[in-house]
Amino acid sequence: MVEVSDVQFGYDGREVFSGLNLRIPRGKVTVVMGPSGCGKSTLLSFIGGRLRPGKGSVRFDGDEVPYGAGERLYAMRRNMGMLFQSSALLTDLTVFENVAFPLREQTDLPESLIRILVLMKLELVGLRGARELLPSSLSGGMARRVALARAIVLDPAMIMYDEPFVGLDPISMGVIVKLIRELNDALGLTSIVVTHDVREGCSIADYVYLLGNGQVIGHGPPEEVMQSEQPETRQFMQGLPDGPVGYHYPAEDYLADLRGPG
Repeated sequence: MVEVSDVQFGYDGREVFSGLNLRIPRGKVTVVMGPSGCGKSTLLSFIGGRLRPGKGSVRFDGDEVPYGAGERLYAMRRNMGMLFQSSALLTDLTVFENVAFPLREQTDLPESLIRILVLMKLELVGLRGARELLPSSLSGGMARRVALARAIVLDPAMIMYDEPFVGLDPISMGVIVKLIRELNDALGLTSIVVTHDVREGCSIADYVYLLGNGQVIGHGPPEEVMQSEQPETRQFMQGLPDGPVGYHYPAEDYLADLRGPG
């Protein structure tokens, strides 16, 4: 479904990717993990056409992602759903109106059919009874489920999840984990889950990519990645404080810095 080839990219002189290569298989749940700042969310921005790689190519469903505003990009995005880390619900709209928003913007369906589609998607995430609530009345887990209903309301071919487990209590996290796996299988989706939660990510993954040092440093089925002896992979998957991934951000000599200029 997605093919990323030799992508290079950086911010303000800091290298993020130095030749990233990965493939997202159709119909599967692919989990992308790695330390904070390794470029996981940036990867989703490449796929969705919000950022352009410095070099390399990104293909979606066989076609090159068309960067820059235009009908080709918008048409491609209609086949992509996105669950943002913050849920990104529209605060002045009810749950029902939030989920209906993409249908009203992207289709000419009558309101009677929009109502049925919205209620169907809310039923899938267990929140049909909350349709008249405002986002301010929702818990973090409920808001994430509403955002998920909105992400699938147009029946996209693929959904991207940006840190879907952040800030959730264990019960809400378990619900989201279950929904990602079940919706992927029931709706025939392709799912890309960006997360740093090893246990939850591996519990639903068909395939795992681990990013670091600007590239893929480990990949494979979750059980294979968990048992890897490769140092960077082992440190991340087991949560080890000591290893090749350093604690300190690169800086000049400590004593020289304390002494100051001259």
